[in-house]
Amino acid sequence: MVPDQSTDVRPPALPESFLRDARLARSLSIATLVWLGAESSLGLAAGLSAHSVALIGWGWSSLVEALASLIVIWRFTGHRLHSPTAERRAQRAVAVSFWLLAPYLVAHVAYDLRAGERSVPTALGIAVTTISLVSMPLLGLAKRRLGARLGSAATTGEGTQNVLCALMAAGVLAGLTATSLGCWWLDPAVALALAAVAVREGGKAWHGHSCRH
Repeated sequence: MVPDQSTDVRPPALPESFLRDARLARSLSIATLVWLGAESSLGLAAGLSAHSVALIGWGWSSLVEALASLIVIWRFTGHRLHSPTAERRAQRAVAVSFWLLAPYLVAHVAYDLRAGERSVPTALGIAVTTISLVSMPLLGLAKRRLGARLGSAATTGEGTQNVLCALMAAGVLAGLTATSLGCWWLDPAVALALAAVAVREGGKAWHGHSCRH
């Protein structure tokens, strides 16, 4: 009589290097999630007080990045380590997280222009975007390298979002500086540029192209 082995099916063993990189990707995502919570809160508070649509959009984009971090943590926890289906789901969820930002930014710019709102300089906004400008590229590039080694478009997409966060911070800083010089139009222009970038990167993440360097 042949013993029933249907209940003893185990996933194939993964290389130790893969497990090590997966743990690192998860740890980096957890650390990023903590920072993004603070970054988003401070950015939104500063943006609302200064009527800066670019700064508000940047604060919301931090929440989108936090969603991507949660997705990567989910991807590399438990049995999903062994699941290519989980990777595909995570990859597409990250893409959707990019697309959540664009319509909000466009609608907010349209509302502010119609209402005649103008942004004003904000010290808090300058401080928090400067910190992001310095720290996010380091996290983003590390995750993109991990994503390439893991074959994980979700991880690479999260890293891309972190790099974009730094570029967004640079654009917001430029807008805040221009506002103090009377160039109010640069703030909504930066917000619309961020919306276009979010749409483009969402498309790349959906098709898994973000792993290509």
